[in-house]
Amino acid sequence: MNQVEIFFSVVQRKVVTPNDFIDLTQARDRLRAFEDRYNATAQPFHWKLTTSDLDDLLARLDRHTADRPEESSSPPAA
Repeated sequence: MNQVEIFFSVVQRKVVTPNDFIDLTQARDRLRAFEDRYNATAQPFHWKLTTSDLDDLLARLDRHTADRPEESSSPPAA
């Protein structure tokens, strides 16, 4: 997920749900209040998955799909 997707996921969970707005003005006000709070407290996200971890995971997935060609998403070689 990129940062924009993460932000909109947070907005969905913390602002939009439940969808109990009386009108668009209330929705706009709630979104702006959230934005002010979020910007005041936001901190950089620290990824815990390193590039080495990702390389290892991808290698394991490659080995797994090589062992089970029927589960592979790519077509079999001719």
